[in-house]
Amino acid sequence: MITVKSKGLLSILTFSEKRKDILFLLAEKPRNLSEIKDHFNVSSPEIFPRLKEMENSNLIFKDDKIYSITPIGRAILKHYRPFLDMLSSIEKNETFWKEHMLDDIPETSLENLSELIGCEVVADSIENIYESHKVFLENIDRSNMLKGVSSIFIPSYPDFFVGLVSNHIPTSLILTENVFTKVVAEHREKIETFLSSPDSELYVIEDVSVAFVVTDQFFSMSLFFSNGSYDPRHDLVGYDASAIKWGNDLFNYYKEQSRCVISI
Repeated sequence: MITVKSKGLLSILTFSEKRKDILFLLAEKPRNLSEIKDHFNVSSPEIFPRLKEMENSNLIFKDDKIYSITPIGRAILKHYRPFLDMLSSIEKNETFWKEHMLDDIPETSLENLSELIGCEVVADSIENIYESHKVFLENIDRSNMLKGVSSIFIPSYPDFFVGLVSNHIPTSLILTENVFTKVVAEHREKIETFLSSPDSELYVIEDVSVAFVVTDQFFSMSLFFSNGSYDPRHDLVGYDASAIKWGNDLFNYYKEQSRCVISI
């Protein structure tokens, strides 16, 4: 059996929640012992050894009874916080990430999963299949633009997207070849109406195992299970700026690999 021991700074920051929290606290502003004790609601014997360990490791220093973060501590924190956010983002929706295919999500996006820390999984019962898609339908009313990637075909979508451009909502869509072929075959007039609008953009990509929308107000993504079947019941949804940025970056990645459709 191989045992890996953590030493030094790694041990200081990873083996104690309290030491980590102290570093974050002092990054906000310097504090005296009483303020630190009050913040964590602990006694001096509980907190003082941790402060001493952090002093000895050059993470914090004490000057005239005031504890402050060191330049080294602040430099570490700059990289440590995104790392913790990454872990928290994954753990928060662990089942979602574990059960679905991530092969078509680019490495750059996976490296920035910390930006999805505010996202939640919206799940529906098997009796309400496709109901999770109402989340973004309900939020479109307050959105001023929409970008989307679709590798699945939902019958109501052609009318929905025609309605968006008819209401002058800038709409950019990327469809897989299979979805595009089906839409042209079954809804040719609607797609022609969509393409004729100055507020529309349509692109086609060969294949991608992801479906999502991103607007100026929210981001919503659904994925395929590891066995290759689409999961219509679970959407990862976020409303903060970082989730919207992540969605826009992902859309731009797929757009670069797509061909623009001007007419059919």
